[in-house]
Amino acid sequence: MAELATIARPYAEALFKASANDLAGAAGWLDALAAVAGNAQLLQFADSPKVSVDQVFGLITDVARVQLPEAGKNFLRMVIENGRLSALPEIAQQFRAMKNAQGGTSDAVVQSAFPIDASALAELAKVLEKRFGRKLNLTVQEEPSLIGGIRVVVGDEVLDTSVKARLDQMKVALTA
Repeated sequence: MAELATIARPYAEALFKASANDLAGAAGWLDALAAVAGNAQLLQFADSPKVSVDQVFGLITDVARVQLPEAGKNFLRMVIENGRLSALPEIAQQFRAMKNAQGGTSDAVVQSAFPIDASALAELAKVLEKRFGRKLNLTVQEEPSLIGGIRVVVGDEVLDTSVKARLDQMKVALTA
């Protein structure tokens, strides 16, 4: 949705400039707020004309369970007052992209059929960083449908070494 991205950009840029001295801290509380703001019931509650800005602010901060600095409180209040709560997940995504671009890193999602222990993840991180040519912030998701192997998503790049992908390739080759 291009419109949501357009709405979110100025907020993300302003927050990026305002929190230049603590980007990691801002990314932490912003991700927590974005996770809460992604809830459809919360958005419906916030859109009600009977609900005040203070009530929405209180609900979000209670549910997020994150200690907001004064800048974070002001940012959240401004987003609520301007009716842009639904854009908060997109704001967080754009903020993280700016943070990563400044640090020369990328977010990567590693999907695995089985849990990955810490030592194997550290080794995998080294291999993937060499493969993609940059520092990666890994997030692991368990995906039993892969059967075995891993699937790595870095931005718009995908590295799929899963058993499911190989079976799909075999299926295509046999039916062609």
